[in-house]
Amino acid sequence: MEYRALRVRRQPEALRIVIDRPEQDNSINGELIEDLHAALDLAEADPALRLVVLEGAGPVFCSGMDFADAARDGAAGDGRTLPTEGGRAFYGLLKRFTALPRIVVSVVDGRVTGGGVGLVAASDFVYASEQSSFALPEALWGLLPCCVTPFLIRRIGFQPAYAMTLSTLPVTAARAAELRLVDEVTDGAERALRRLASRITKIDASVIADGKRYFARMGISPEELEEVAVTEFARLMSSPAVHDRIAGFATERRMPWETVR
Repeated sequence: MEYRALRVRRQPEALRIVIDRPEQDNSINGELIEDLHAALDLAEADPALRLVVLEGAGPVFCSGMDFADAARDGAAGDGRTLPTEGGRAFYGLLKRFTALPRIVVSVVDGRVTGGGVGLVAASDFVYASEQSSFALPEALWGLLPCCVTPFLIRRIGFQPAYAMTLSTLPVTAARAAELRLVDEVTDGAERALRRLASRITKIDASVIADGKRYFARMGISPEELEEVAVTEFARLMSSPAVHDRIAGFATERRMPWETVR
């Protein structure tokens, strides 16, 4: 298959996926979501694979929403229709991470913001380099990380997710490990992956599926919160002020707190 936003490579025990939109800071758009689903289809269809490893090309793992796409959607005047469709598509991808009968590992080496935090939070294991950072800046734009929040709370708990959302402050890799957003801070991710693979490859794929399904019943259920998340995301995205901020960034690289002159 030809991917538009990814580089995909099969190893004996793992499917390696690289988000390959470095000029757009590996932001999330419809093509990326479709490509990721196609890659996950490939992993799910191959009984020999146990791991899916997700990385980002360049210094940014993933910067979240593609504001250029969002600005075009806003200019199209589709109100809540396009945000609802986009929110549901992204939420569906995160749900698939958590349900996939393979171990999903995010290997982070750089900056992670917005929806990128969602990809990390929905992963089964996360390895991050010391220079990595994690932030939810949505509130600065008049938004909330609606689709990320259920998965983030599932992983790190209510108060840390709440604080990350309303402070908008970046979290270091070390602090992310304390919060359990990151499983291990290491500059030797390949070594950590080999260590993990040496055990995971001894586990039947059915046991991985059973384990993920069983533990999903132990805590917060993203399935039950989907409508709440998608509806609130669409409501916030329909705000004219949010449209203006996103358009200002997409066309002039103007941050929302900068005064228009």
